[in-house]
Amino acid sequence: MKESQKPNRVTLNSIIDRLRDGRYVIPNFQRDFEWDPWDINKLMSSIFCDYFIGSLLLWTGKEENFYALSCENIYGFNGEDSRNDIVLDGQQRLTAMYYAFLAPDIPLPNRSNRFLYFINVDRFMDEDYENAFIYDWRRSGINLLNDRIKQFDQHMFPLAIVGKQGWELYNWVQGYIEHWNDTNNSLNEVQTESASRYEANAKKFGEHLRDITEKYEISYIELDRELELDKVCEIFTRINSRGVQLDVFDLLNALLIPKNIVLRQGLWREASTRLEFPATERMNIYVLQVMSILRQQYCSPKYLYNLIPGNQRKIRGSSGELLTDVLIADSTDFKDLWQEAVEALEHAINLLRNPQEFGAISSKYLPYTSILPPFAALQAQAKLLPANQRLDAGHKIKRWYWASIFTNSYSGSVESRSARDYTNVKAWFTDHSAEPSVISEFQRSVRDIDLKHETKRGTSIYNGIFNLLVLNGARDWISGTAPQQGDLDDHHIVPKSLGSQYGLDTSIDTILNRTPLTAGTNRNVIRNRLPNEYLPELIKANGEGKIKEIMQSHFISDKAFKLLIKDPFKAEDFESFIEEREQTLRDGIEQMASHNWISQDTP
Repeated sequence: MKESQKPNRVTLNSIIDRLRDGRYVIPNFQRDFEWDPWDINKLMSSIFCDYFIGSLLLWTGKEENFYALSCENIYGFNGEDSRNDIVLDGQQRLTAMYYAFLAPDIPLPNRSNRFLYFINVDRFMDEDYENAFIYDWRRSGINLLNDRIKQFDQHMFPLAIVGKQGWELYNWVQGYIEHWNDTNNSLNEVQTESASRYEANAKKFGEHLRDITEKYEISYIELDRELELDKVCEIFTRINSRGVQLDVFDLLNALLIPKNIVLRQGLWREASTRLEFPATERMNIYVLQVMSILRQQYCSPKYLYNLIPGNQRKIRGSSGELLTDVLIADSTDFKDLWQEAVEALEHAINLLRNPQEFGAISSKYLPYTSILPPFAALQAQAKLLPANQRLDAGHKIKRWYWASIFTNSYSGSVESRSARDYTNVKAWFTDHSAEPSVISEFQRSVRDIDLKHETKRGTSIYNGIFNLLVLNGARDWISGTAPQQGDLDDHHIVPKSLGSQYGLDTSIDTILNRTPLTAGTNRNVIRNRLPNEYLPELIKANGEGKIKEIMQSHFISDKAFKLLIKDPFKAEDFESFIEEREQTLRDGIEQMASHNWISQDTP
């Protein structure tokens, strides 16, 4: 190997200095920075928990290569650059570090807000790493960044301090220590215990910060500046041939081979056909997450490595002491738990797609795929309860599920949420007073859900409404049968063309103007006609009573029905119809997440 291609290492402080100086540039064949706020947060957690974050591949550049590759500065950089290295692999990580540590006053790409990153010192020192790393996009985050006393009081360390030059980091730590020392001196005996702990934590956290910034090392390979351009592009193509980074499943797949466990080509290949209904590429990871939840309640990536047979993990004893144990004894234990997780997910999927249980008869109308691990684990746990408790547990799972859907609880990063929900709902099974907070949150917010502006298929609320329609026994308007997967159209009740003709206030694409019908009815019978054209035809052929009954299965009340058949049908009639159907659907949502929901299978 050439000397220039041997791995090198650089400290976190040095990386930040190079980022500040604009040393790293991005070639135009790289994709844009696309990490979400929680992805940046995970990287910060990895760095400050002293985890390896992968190697960088750099190319020492020269002017003609910067020009040939149309190199640009890292997203957010607005200073005078001293470009030196072309980033071939590591752009997302370097940009995330720049954004968190240098805190440029710009929003993230595809976001309207600036995001700021903090460490809650108290939680961090308690080793509650899941909740210690925080990002904030609100005005309160900006105010906190500019108020050092509030930072000390709330134990919130801004990661932007790490990117400051000079003595800023040292001054912050000293200020934090002195703040709690002074506070300690002014408190009574009862209050001093906490203040003393905060002061001690401040000192230990300062030592940890110094160690991380000065000793944490990031590895990189730097290609020779004289390397030919075509060879560099070929190297990039090879390392990115899959178009995605290795995920935890890929890594576990490699780590399990020495344990005589063939994950991807063996266990997953056999299980994949049983779990192909949800449209997600993460189902293999969901199996691992269910395994982890069932055995240790947690499912974030760092806990998944405890699934390696014989791997020791650290746990807290009853007295708070750190202990070690082994979660998975051997390969047989792993395979048995794998099969248990696959069966739990298969059962959960069958429930979700059942038109009388959860109503997601088509995978494109599944509100979340990310809710599958806790949902499957809870269903498996409910089966273990005494027979006389299972019915109540099933009702509680349903209430939690629908409350989660209509509060958007499973958008973004969800591993911590999954673990917390599993623990809370499991406790609720046997303790009726332990109702999870998401239930009351839903009850407070259900009347504020903005259904009018739900226009995009695939959001949890849009899809949740479609599931509700299926559960309510929504029947096709021509055949009178329930639409099935593969023969399901997302139908505009009032045709889409009306939106541009009438200049409506409410989008014609709102979920309040949509309903499931068979493809044949939607495309061949109704087509682009107004309801006051096709509904009278149906009434004449079948009688008004039968048509009204079918309309009610679509949450179209008698009042809404009368609005649809008005002739002429005007823009204000559309708005009145939307208002009326919104009220009817809100009532349905509330009932669905309450004790009183009963599936309506309209004959």
